[in-house]
Amino acid sequence: MQAHEEGRVVFFCGAGVSYPAGLPSFKGLVEDIYRLSGTALSDVEHAAFERGQFDATLDLLERRLPGQRLAVRRALVQALKPKLRRKGAIDTQTALLRLARSREGALRLVTTNFDRVFHVAGKRTGQIFQTYAAPMLPIPKNSRWNGLVYLHGLLSEKVDDTDLNRLVVTSGDFGLAYLTERWAARFVSELFRNYVVCFVGYMHQRPGTALYDGCTSSRPDAGRSHASGLGAG
Repeated sequence: MQAHEEGRVVFFCGAGVSYPAGLPSFKGLVEDIYRLSGTALSDVEHAAFERGQFDATLDLLERRLPGQRLAVRRALVQALKPKLRRKGAIDTQTALLRLARSREGALRLVTTNFDRVFHVAGKRTGQIFQTYAAPMLPIPKNSRWNGLVYLHGLLSEKVDDTDLNRLVVTSGDFGLAYLTERWAARFVSELFRNYVVCFVGYMHQRPGTALYDGCTSSRPDAGRSHASGLGAG
C-alpha cells in the first residue's frame, strides 16, 4: 500500500484482464488461430502445444502455412475481436486505468495483450492516456514515463501488415525481443529495478513461459523480491 501511495507500483496485465470481454487465453488464442486458418496441428506442433509452448507452436505454424507469418497474424486479428456488449466487459480495464495512476495523475501500466479494450474503457470513462507500443517503449522511470505500455505490440484500429509484423507472438519474436535485440528485456529489467510489479491476469499454475523467462533472465532477483501477482482464475 505504501509503495502504491508513493507511485512505485506498476500493474502488469495479462490475458486474464480481457476474459470478461470474451477474449481467449494464449492457449485459446492458439486454438482459435488454427481453427480460423482451417488447419490442424501437425505432430511436432501438437507436441509443443501439449508442453504449453504456445509461442513455439505458432512459430512452427508460421513456417508451415502458405502466406506464413501474415496468414497467422490475420487469423489472430479475427480471434481478438472483443464482445464489448457483455456485462462487465471493460470493468477490469476501467479499474486498472484508475489504480495505475500516481497522485500526480501519471499513468504507469503495462500489458502483454494486443487488444484495444483499454482504449475502449478509457474512451467510455473519459480517461485519456498516451500509448507506447512495441518496439517503441519508454524508459521505465517516473520522469520519463506516463502512459500505457503494450510490451508485445498493439493492434491498431486499421490493422496493416507493418502492425502485424511488430507483434511479439512466436518463439522467434520472443527471441528477438528478449535475447537478440533485447529491447523488451531492457524495459523489463529497468521496470523491476525501479518499481514493485504486480502481475494481474496471469495463470500461475502454467509452466514457465517465454515472458517469464525474459523477465527473470533480465535480472536475477526479478521473480522474487520485486513481483507479486493476481491470477486470472
